[in-house]
Amino acid sequence: MYAFLKCGMLGWCIELFWTGMHSLIVGNGKLTGYSSLWMFPIYGMAAAINPLYQIIKPLNIVFRGLIYMICIFLVEYITGSILMMTGRCPWDYSECRFQVHGVIRLDYAPMWFTVGLFFEWVLRR
Repeated sequence: MYAFLKCGMLGWCIELFWTGMHSLIVGNGKLTGYSSLWMFPIYGMAAAINPLYQIIKPLNIVFRGLIYMICIFLVEYITGSILMMTGRCPWDYSECRFQVHGVIRLDYAPMWFTVGLFFEWVLRR
């Protein structure tokens, strides 16, 4: 339960930082970050990285990062699709170039690779 709460809070912080930096790029000097309460349990699911790590720890960092990235895409796709069907999805990538059904962006692959390894590091401490 502690890992779930830790990942949920950390995910929220990462998202606020990411959206705040994006607002700066588009000209908002206030660095306005935003998120949704729906994101807490979604990020909390990153706690599953810890038991997954126990299985894949013999693999090198590149393969582990790729596995985490794929898992994050799967969770994002499934949760995003469910939230879209209910009209509650806080994100919509429909207008983006490398999107899949408006719920994932393939150009975020390097970010999810890195975030997965970051969560691994946090959870192993």
